[in-house]
Amino acid sequence: MPIHSSCCKKSHDLAKYLASKPADILKECPAYTAFGRCPQGVKCRAGSCHTLPDGKQLVNEELASKDIVTQTNFLSNDIRKALRAKKYDFSRSDEQRKLLDAKKNNYGGDDSGLNEMSAENKRFDPETRPVKKKPIDFIGKTYLAPLTTVGNMPFRRICKEYGVDITCSEMAMAGNILKGTNGEWALLRRHVSEDIFGVQICGNNFEQLVNTSELINNECNVDFIDLNVGCPIDSVYEKGCGSGMFKTPNKMYGIINAMNNVTDFPMTVKYRTGISIKQPIAIKVTQKLDEMGIQLGIVHGRSRQQRYSKLADWDYIKQVKESSKHMQIFGNGDVFSWEDYWEKMEETKVDGIMIGRGALIKPWIFEEIKERKVWDITSNERLELLKKFCNYGLEHWGSDDIGVNHTRRYLLEWQSFLCRYVPVGLLEVLPAKMNQRPPAYYGRNELETLMASTNVADWIKISEMMLGPTPDDFVFIPKHKSNSYEG
Repeated sequence: MPIHSSCCKKSHDLAKYLASKPADILKECPAYTAFGRCPQGVKCRAGSCHTLPDGKQLVNEELASKDIVTQTNFLSNDIRKALRAKKYDFSRSDEQRKLLDAKKNNYGGDDSGLNEMSAENKRFDPETRPVKKKPIDFIGKTYLAPLTTVGNMPFRRICKEYGVDITCSEMAMAGNILKGTNGEWALLRRHVSEDIFGVQICGNNFEQLVNTSELINNECNVDFIDLNVGCPIDSVYEKGCGSGMFKTPNKMYGIINAMNNVTDFPMTVKYRTGISIKQPIAIKVTQKLDEMGIQLGIVHGRSRQQRYSKLADWDYIKQVKESSKHMQIFGNGDVFSWEDYWEKMEETKVDGIMIGRGALIKPWIFEEIKERKVWDITSNERLELLKKFCNYGLEHWGSDDIGVNHTRRYLLEWQSFLCRYVPVGLLEVLPAKMNQRPPAYYGRNELETLMASTNVADWIKISEMMLGPTPDDFVFIPKHKSNSYEG
């Protein structure tokens, strides 16, 4: 039975909609400027750029004809249907499962002997040894950490412009990727500016993680897959994901080995020092991963128990690096200045450093590292940075009301970190340290003072400078307790 407009509760009167539509919040539409047409049409909150009085849409034929592609890793309908019908070809993963089951049978049906080394070569058995892969030149490169929620594509684009070398997606749950969930697949998107790009996945069983690795290998444009063995969040840990994988190490090793075998590009693993501060196990984990042929391990210098309290243990990270014979090691934790970066590189001899919170507080840290100098960035320069983020957000999430709302909320999440930045010109001692609580201060102008506020209402005021007034019913509660130095 055909559906008529009389059955729909929404208005189909274009003239009435245009007459009642709120004023534009932007002078330029990011999508129209970049691609020559706006997919949001009359709903765009910068619609006057490309909408005529009768609602007809303008098209910049010169730009539109170029068919510019800036993002990859979209899930096709055919692949989604195959996944949901459980008809996708996971032949490489199935072969790894057979090899793993055969090993279990050889050791009495359990996992206890899955990772026994051959006395002759101290490597995994030949049939499970990974195929030779083209290595990535990770050594000496700066790396933006995978950051849940705040590590979105617009933010990564900002960091790329400040010189970061390696970027990675937000943590994506393997089970949801296999279901073809739109929201999870959106996390895997890669921007054309991301020249060394990986995706980070999280899960807790063989089929989830190995199948997902084969799927990404076949369907996505990535340079590496990173396995999250570090997330400390209770809901993740209790399911045996993230740092919860440490609870069953032999199972973890079997999964990682199989993941490495079903991909044609390198695999990396991000892990903490252990579960408990009193029982660090990262050295043993590193040695096992080294035996499997994993190219890169990223060690966060805290245990799961510590979360983000205490300083990262770079002395232990140094020991981890010294324990690795072939696998490259990156350190992670508390790097907040170019002095921190180069000091830790020299003292620990790690192959590189991953930066997370430091980049959220001041994304220009990558430029400071490469130039080996501090940047006393002005409040106006920081505001231009936020405007650019909003333009990237509207291009990514859409320039209609829904896209504006998404962009605003992600901007506000980021503001919960940005407010911690203390301008270099106001500091008595350099360099600033990650664990130092910033003092309340008056900036050198009103905007700088506003940007230092920890009040959500002030963050909303800043968002309104780029995205217009918030709706009357707008409420924002930050997900990250970034103002707590002990959480």
